[in-house]
Amino acid sequence: MPGITATIITLNEAAHIAAALESVRWADEIVVVDAESTDDTVAIARRYTDRVVVRPWPGYVEQKNFAASQASHDWIFSLDADERVTPELATEIEALVAAGPTCGGYQMPRVSRYLGRWIRSTDWYPDHQLRFYDRRRARWVGRYVHESVEVRGDVGRLRAELQHYPYRDVSHHLRTIDRYSTLAARQMFEDGRRTGALGILLHADAAFLRNYLLRGGFRDGAAGFIVSMLNTFYVAMKFVKLWELCFHSTSTPPAPGAGDRTRSS
Repeated sequence: MPGITATIITLNEAAHIAAALESVRWADEIVVVDAESTDDTVAIARRYTDRVVVRPWPGYVEQKNFAASQASHDWIFSLDADERVTPELATEIEALVAAGPTCGGYQMPRVSRYLGRWIRSTDWYPDHQLRFYDRRRARWVGRYVHESVEVRGDVGRLRAELQHYPYRDVSHHLRTIDRYSTLAARQMFEDGRRTGALGILLHADAAFLRNYLLRGGFRDGAAGFIVSMLNTFYVAMKFVKLWELCFHSTSTPPAPGAGDRTRSS
């Protein structure tokens, strides 16, 4: 039966890391790759495993692939510090490995805890994540946002949920939206995407209808409405920032010293 290595990358995750590591104690090995945290993340991680590597931050994709390269086993479970493997998911994975995996990687539904409840609606659910994979046939790919595992071969799907604790509060959520919408806009711009006022409006309207109505945000009460609104805000902001990049790329900067000509001598 193949062994399993759980990998976690960290940067100042002292508030989360113990619970995350506790949830993967079932794994045969735990590898933590830390990006030079300034809090107690490394000290806490070393209570759970002696496989803790500290190195500079190179980006999500490279750090996650590096973590997989440090594993003693080929089957990897990649966990983020703000996630938890439920006992049901651990049991399902152990049964899968005992029977013999037939795919190169496996997705699982991820459920997020927000505003005091589990959100099983909007774009947040089922939010399938491919986190269990054979590193001989799969690796992380992507650029700035939404990195993912690319598998050579078939991908299976598990039933048990992965739990996610993405934001401390709405303010934390808004700061994250600002950061990720900037990265998403940059990625879209480099991919050749362009937009204008109508495009911003249409994408935002479609996002709210999809989140609140089509994907059932209304079923989660006020929390579902807030998530739908903030998901819509994220979509709007990434297209606004894309427009800003387009504007700056086509505008002509003034000639050096041009502003001086308007001043009296």
